[in-house]
Parts: sequence; C-alpha cells; structure tokens
Amino acid sequence: ACAKSIWASAGMAESLLKLDNVTAGYGDAVVLHGISLGLPEHGSLAVLGRNGVGKSTLLLTIMGYTQLRGGSIGWRGQNISRVSPNRRATNGIGWVAQEREIFPSLSVDENLTVASRPGPWNLDAVFKMFPRLAERRSNMGNQLSGGEQQMLAIARALMTNPALMLLDEPFEGLAPVLVDELTAAMKLMLSDRKIAIILVEQHTDIALELTAEAIVLERGEVAHRAPSAQLLKDTATLERLVGLRVAATA
Repeated sequence: ACAKSIWASAGMAESLLKLDNVTAGYGDAVVLHGISLGLPEHGSLAVLGRNGVGKSTLLLTIMGYTQLRGGSIGWRGQNISRVSPNRRATNGIGWVAQEREIFPSLSVDENLTVASRPGPWNLDAVFKMFPRLAERRSNMGNQLSGGEQQMLAIARALMTNPALMLLDEPFEGLAPVLVDELTAAMKLMLSDRKIAIILVEQHTDIALELTAEAIVLERGEVAHRAPSAQLLKDTATLERLVGLRVAATA
C-alpha cells in the first residue's frame, strides 16, 4: 500500500515509464546514481553523454538486466522493480541491443516471426518500413550487411508490438546513407504507430531531431535535462557535457 501511494503521488498514473531515484550497477559496481525520469505514452527521450557515463546501463536497468540497488521502476502505474526481463518484454518493453543479437542461422522472416505478438506491427508493416528487408526476407541473418542487421533488430523488436522501444546506439558504425535510411524509418515509426522510445545515441543531432525530450548523463547522474529542440540549439551545454558532436554526415 505504501509503494502504491508513492507512485500515485509521483504521477505514475500519467506515466508510461517512471524511474524514481534509481541506483543500479553490476555486482559491487554502482554505475547509476539516483536517476529519476518519467516518460508519457508515445513520449520520446534522447539519452546523451560521453562514453562510459551509464547510458547503456540505464537501458539495461529498465529491462531488468542490472542489479537495482535503490529506487523504483514503474510501468503503467505498477512497480516492476523485481519483475524479470522476460516479463517486462511481454508487458510491452522492446529492446534493441547495441550488439543487435539477431539469429544468424534463421532467415529474415524467421527472425521476425519467432517472437512476434499480435498488433499493428506485422510482416507487412515492417517490410513497408524497411523495404530492404523485404528484398532479403529469405536470406539468413549472417548473410546481411551491418545496416541490414540493424534494420532487422529494430523490425524484430517492433514485431513484439511494444509500447516502448529502447534503442542502444542504433546508428553506430553505419555508413551515412544507411543512417539516413534508418532515421527516415524511425520518423515513420514515431509518427504512424504511436510508440514511445528511449534513444541512446552518439549522433547527437539525429537523437535530438527524433525526440521531444533529452537528458545528459555524467558519472551516472542526470547532469542536464531539456526539450530536445532547445538542447539542439544549446551548443555550449552540448560541448561541455557531450564533447565533440558526431554528425551523421561526417
């Protein structure tokens, strides 16, 4: 009853996801210190910061893969702090890992359907968003280029029809033309399907263009938060907290 009243007072009823003073890490190592944030239905959040500040750990903590040392994680008004990663996925949290983690010995079709759940995101919908995957649908996962594998990882997460997508550096290591293609697809995803996203990305300009809100992490804490459009113009803060901005066209 006590936990319920805490979430109610924190506005959990209005939030899709709510982190309240979350401290987490791996074993004895604490990486995140007192992180608090809220994300509404269909919201979009960019997570920025230098390497090693805890951005990926934040996504892993939301998915339940780290050791929660303090604070609470709320999902649609329920405290899910002790809920397993599998149950979080079934409850509507989709995750695209930095390593992509597609199945190399399964075809594109099989990768997409192996964990699919009913909803608007089906094979037709993801092939419309990623025409390149439609052309490769009978290819094995290990026969795809890096960019195609990234598209497949995103499409596979969408096939679970999540309410929230966690994306960990989806543009890393991709050629500019593929970055443009993926950016266009993600804009389509955000505009057409009413899905929420949390995006960790080194391409600062793209991350801020795709999202409504942004936070910057420093040493595992939220050092700055602002509307994405406002932060995009605040070059002094970006240079101070993020460092060299990596342009997609560089």
